[in-house]
Amino acid sequence: MSTIEERRLARVALTWLSEPGTWSVWRLVERLGPVAALDLLVAGEAPDDRLRAAVAARMASGEPRAVAAEALGRAERLGARVVTPEDEEWPVRVGDLRLLALPGAQRRVDQETAPPLVFWVRGQWPLAEILDRSVSVVGARAATGYGEHVATGLGYGLAEREWTVVSGGAFGIDAAAHRGALNAGGVTVAVLACGVDRPYPMGNTALFDRIAETGLLVSEWLPGAEPLRPRFLIRNRVIAAATAGSVLVEASARSGATQTLRRALAVHRPGMVVPGPVTSAMSVGAHELLREFPAARLVTGVPHVLEEVGRIGADLAPPARGPERPHDHLDDEAAAVLEVVPRRRAAGPDALAARAGVDVRTALRKLSLLEQLGLVVRRDGGYALAPATPSRRAR
Repeated sequence: MSTIEERRLARVALTWLSEPGTWSVWRLVERLGPVAALDLLVAGEAPDDRLRAAVAARMASGEPRAVAAEALGRAERLGARVVTPEDEEWPVRVGDLRLLALPGAQRRVDQETAPPLVFWVRGQWPLAEILDRSVSVVGARAATGYGEHVATGLGYGLAEREWTVVSGGAFGIDAAAHRGALNAGGVTVAVLACGVDRPYPMGNTALFDRIAETGLLVSEWLPGAEPLRPRFLIRNRVIAAATAGSVLVEASARSGATQTLRRALAVHRPGMVVPGPVTSAMSVGAHELLREFPAARLVTGVPHVLEEVGRIGADLAPPARGPERPHDHLDDEAAAVLEVVPRRRAAGPDALAARAGVDVRTALRKLSLLEQLGLVVRRDGGYALAPATPSRRAR
């Protein structure tokens, strides 16, 4: 029987031979185990032509186990580690990717959505623990000031309530969400589409260093791997599946961030969308998702998000309402009497009772209550509205 180290080495080699998410490789590992699956691929016995060609191309540049051993040594020098499904800190939620099927998928990145074989992790937190209470906040790189403001507030508010904020480390919405969480003294995770030793974009290097110090940098790709365009969509499936729910803040019609939400909904995670101005091109994709998916929920802040991902019955968002006014709690008769009290001159109880449609005794009782509340005053033998204070005028 193979050792843990042999299985770990084989998993790393497999993710080098074929891009993460490849279903045929994942199924081989599930059926044979990682060591036997690797031996089969190295022997040129891949189950399909496309995988066989990909393996042959990679092997022309190196021997898989040697490449994997070198990558493990590089990670150790970097202070990073490998996490596999055999480890206690493996995030079991990503296993739900076995259920992921995107209707009408034509592109390879939309078809090859298998669960990960391995994660490279930079940072001290146990991966499963940090992702247990986590929400992803994603959106456009070319974000507007509105979008960055909302994302920063979501990151801050979620972290303040001890939720981990997960995103992709990109410019715009991703970076704003990460910074919001860091500013709150909370924990954030960046899931990368390249090696954990060369986070992309380079302009966010200082941000990645802060995340690695207090949170985690996570990737499926070996150290040194480049941030190739298809890898961002491959990476997005992990952001969607590893978290308790995903929030889309801004997205244009063709934004990759919309794909994260589609994947979240496909694996039965709460998918949430922050609305934007209908005139903004950066909210077109977000609004279309709300129209296309009845399960997608419109959210406007942290309370709405927590209502979707939090404990049932315990994290309900308060209903939206304006500030309370003294007369909000008046009964119908008191409200009717108050409505007919003149603004400038005084009126007697008999006249007010007639105008309000109540008897005089009831009018007197309600006028006494309204006087105690400071809503009316006695003047010239009758009653008039009390002068408005600045706070009442503001309302």
